[in-house]
Amino acid sequence: MSNLKDSDGKEWQLLEKMMMTTAVEQRRARRWSVFFKLLTFGYLFGVGYLLMNGDSKLPSSPSKSHTAVVDVYGVIADGQEASADNIVQGLREAFENDAAKAIILRINSPGGSAVHSDYVFAEIKRLQVLYPKKLYAVISDIGASGGYYIAAAADEIYANPASIVGSIGVRLGGGFGFEKLMKKIGVERRMLTAGEHKALLDPFSPLKEGEMRHMQRMLDGVHQQFIMRVKDGRGERLKPDPKIFSGLFWNGSDAKDLGLIDGFSSAGAVARDKIGVEEIVDYTVRPSPVEQLMERMGVAVAEALAMRLGVGSHRSIESRL
Repeated sequence: MSNLKDSDGKEWQLLEKMMMTTAVEQRRARRWSVFFKLLTFGYLFGVGYLLMNGDSKLPSSPSKSHTAVVDVYGVIADGQEASADNIVQGLREAFENDAAKAIILRINSPGGSAVHSDYVFAEIKRLQVLYPKKLYAVISDIGASGGYYIAAAADEIYANPASIVGSIGVRLGGGFGFEKLMKKIGVERRMLTAGEHKALLDPFSPLKEGEMRHMQRMLDGVHQQFIMRVKDGRGERLKPDPKIFSGLFWNGSDAKDLGLIDGFSSAGAVARDKIGVEEIVDYTVRPSPVEQLMERMGVAVAEALAMRLGVGSHRSIESRL
């Protein structure tokens, strides 16, 4: 009889525990339901507001005399804010507007695609022939590699004494070779290819001497194109120092001594002192307010789901440190 009572008691305890767990889960589900409803409402409200008012502060066609500014910010590559398409679109609009007395390229970029950089360089030279306007490049923190490639097309280049300038060189990715380690531990590499060099740069296969020479010739060709563009843009202002094209970079003070820049200034000071028009209008092509909101909302939803699943807590803490 005692055993029967103990069994009944355990069953009730188990049933009570299950009911409590169910109630807790229901409360959590209700809270998350309210959260996502509020999030959806805020998202729709924000999108609607921006669709009606998002462009109200953007001058569609400035008619008052001004200095145009186009930013080259971040990595120069397809799909990035500093893609060639975005930079060129901003430059074309600035050159074509008669009210824009001159253009400033405001550069803060470590470089990127040689193709995108050359596309921008060539387009600047074309626009300079079509429109009688001066273009100034102003480097803030860094104008290196592809960032300097673009700057070299400007009539004059300015930076800060502490800016990083130069890095006139080319590199092709980077990696490791594991073939000796694999041989040592007895691992066999198996790969099927059609084409003698299709496995070029495979980290688990040895790099052949002929392939290395081919890659070096390819890089040298791009490097010579880079050098030609810099010489075309800077001309006799460059000092006859072979280190300029070695891939090294310098601070602004040393860059001035080498002829890589013309002096020290900021975008505002160039507009005031060089162009003589302090009013600045930004022609940089950026994501629309709706696109920015959608991106932010997407991140917020992803973080909320990560927290809900218990996989986002460490990342959230680190992002605030």
